[in-house]
Amino acid sequence: MPNPFDTLKQEVPEVAAAFNGLISAISASGGLDEKTRQLIFIGIKASQGDTSAAAAHTPMAKKGGASREEVRDAVLMTLPVSGIQGITQCLAPVLDAYDREALS
Repeated sequence: MPNPFDTLKQEVPEVAAAFNGLISAISASGGLDEKTRQLIFIGIKASQGDTSAAAAHTPMAKKGGASREEVRDAVLMTLPVSGIQGITQCLAPVLDAYDREALS
């Protein structure tokens, strides 16, 4: 399955550029460090049951300094708010992505 952002960039590069600009602006706002931003993203995507997005952001969280326990807990935090979906669909893939990511 192709990366959806690659497809977006190929089909409508101006929209992809605008989206990337938005992400850059949010990242540059200075309120959160990279690790915290990625952990929040993992939790949000896990609460939505979006396994691929949660797992895709896991290496970014690890590179930002997140421990395996912090990544795990970002998914666990979805349980009281969003129910079991984040745990059943995302916990194993997210931890697998963490374990596979080698730190450079």
